Amino acid sequence: MENKNLNPMKYAIGILSIILFLALTIVGYTGIRASKEEVPRPNITQKAKKCLDCHIDKGLTKGAIRDWKLSKHSEKGIGCNECHIPVKGTPERITNMATACENKEVRREVSSTNCKQCHDEKVKEFAKGKHAFAWSALESQPTTHMQPWQIMAGEKGCGGCHKIGRDEGQCDSCHTRHRFSAQEARKPEACATCHMGFDHPQWEMYSTSKHGVIYATEGDKWDFTKKIKDWYKEPLKASFSTPRAPVCVTCHMQEGDHGVMTSWGFLALRLPEEDEEWMKYRAKIMQGLGVKLDSDEGKRRIMEMVVPNQMARLTKEDWQKERDKMIKVCSQCHGESWAKDELKKVDGIIKEADKLMAEAIDIVQGLYKDKLLPTPKDYPPNVDLLRYYEVQSEIEQKLYFMFLEHRMRVFQGAFHANPDYMHWYGWAEMKRDLSEIREEAGKLRKEHKLAAR
Repeated sequence: MENKNLNPMKYAIGILSIILFLALTIVGYTGIRASKEEVPRPNITQKAKKCLDCHIDKGLTKGAIRDWKLSKHSEKGIGCNECHIPVKGTPERITNMATACENKEVRREVSSTNCKQCHDEKVKEFAKGKHAFAWSALESQPTTHMQPWQIMAGEKGCGGCHKIGRDEGQCDSCHTRHRFSAQEARKPEACATCHMGFDHPQWEMYSTSKHGVIYATEGDKWDFTKKIKDWYKEPLKASFSTPRAPVCVTCHMQEGDHGVMTSWGFLALRLPEEDEEWMKYRAKIMQGLGVKLDSDEGKRRIMEMVVPNQMARLTKEDWQKERDKMIKVCSQCHGESWAKDELKKVDGIIKEADKLMAEAIDIVQGLYKDKLLPTPKDYPPNVDLLRYYEVQSEIEQKLYFMFLEHRMRVFQGAFHANPDYMHWYGWAEMKRDLSEIREEAGKLRKEHKLAAR
């Protein structure tokens, strides 16, 4: 009987062909599905088409056009006009701005007044937070107006970050143009441009803390398309796509609230202080900020500078409200008593930093009082911790660095769970600053005695 078995080689080739066919079919299907998900579907209205055609013909803003096509705005038919033609109530700085566009209604810059047409709730939340005061805080500095405008107001310098509070808010500071992605703004890198460097290195602190290390090693798997308020909706559900450690918005934008605020504020100041010893240190620091608490002038400056710019927490209730919010955040992963204890430790660290700061201010103030340091005509009758650009002597510069760099790193490093920043970049540097200020003051006094003989 003839052997009807297939040739083994032909049989193997047949099986491989079937496997290859199935593999290509699966890959092809998933590839098609992926490409469908990735292809943007902009809904281009007639108004938007007119703008796009003109910009394309002239070779303008190619990146903006690409980004807009990837945005949720483009899917919903929200185009150029809805943002770049100012609506009623837009700040005059923008409405009075010259335009290079053929449509003379168009303005290059956009304020949150336009965003408010669709995002009213978020714009109102933003107005209650400290980001809304960023521009006024910049302008309130005593020597800001003395610097070249390119350094201060331009986007290459201070204005590049402080503009978030300009013209009732600049949403594109976090939701970058022209994609305006909520997913992007939820990631900690979105905060890094401004929250880094000399007096506020929160990005460096966070990214090298244990929380930041967890994000660095696992964050690419986390689902940032999900709204913040939904991250821990099922608190005991284990999921590799749910953030395992906090990112900036976890703590500072609880449930997506745009009213960013902290209990201690940017300068770690609160008034009044129930601890009498601590209150003496605090009064010295406030005096160094131009606010003498026991004078009518000091009270006036509180109303004109501290209150409008949210520089300090002025009631126990305001401070406690923000502290309770932070305890609630920490308790999503930790125990409530643990969270309270850890935050209380930082309070103690701030007091110790304030003690060093108060002594340094007292030493320099004594040099002014005894006329061992000249006081320019435009100086206030006390130490000015904010006059950093026009400091006249090394000891004043040392005091400025102690306050705005090293003291900031002490409490910010502690709150961001970074021991090295708190200690070596903060506390140890403050100790060294104070030692050098004592030594320099001693030399000045000795020189004065010798000159007086």
